Amino acid sequence: MTADDEQQWIAETLTRLQHSAFRAKFVLTDKDRAYARVKGKATIDRHAHEMLRERVGAAEPKNDGKQTPWRGHPVFTSQHATATCCRGCIEKWHHIPKGRELTEAEVNRLADLVMAWIERDLINHPAR
Repeated sequence: MTADDEQQWIAETLTRLQHSAFRAKFVLTDKDRAYARVKGKATIDRHAHEMLRERVGAAEPKNDGKQTPWRGHPVFTSQHATATCCRGCIEKWHHIPKGRELTEAEVNRLADLVMAWIERDLINHPAR
């Protein structure tokens, strides 16, 4: 997949998620925005990859469906907004079947989506 294809997939997926009243209601808290700005994109991106791998990457993640907190880190909020919070949501929204480990390419793609959502939230809520 080319970089342009990836960007198009991200844009289309974010638009599709916005049509869900549940997914569209998520925004970062001021505290999470400040944290993301202080830590920077590279650190938050690393966190996104780590959290996706550790929390939803396994074939049968521990506490699946309840493993992603609702708040406390910008990636957590973004995971709920982007339907990358549990394997059920990942299967429903991203068509990646449950019951098998996520590939590194899938983790990377989902992390890119998480990061695009965070970046859009930061743009929509500039620092004061």
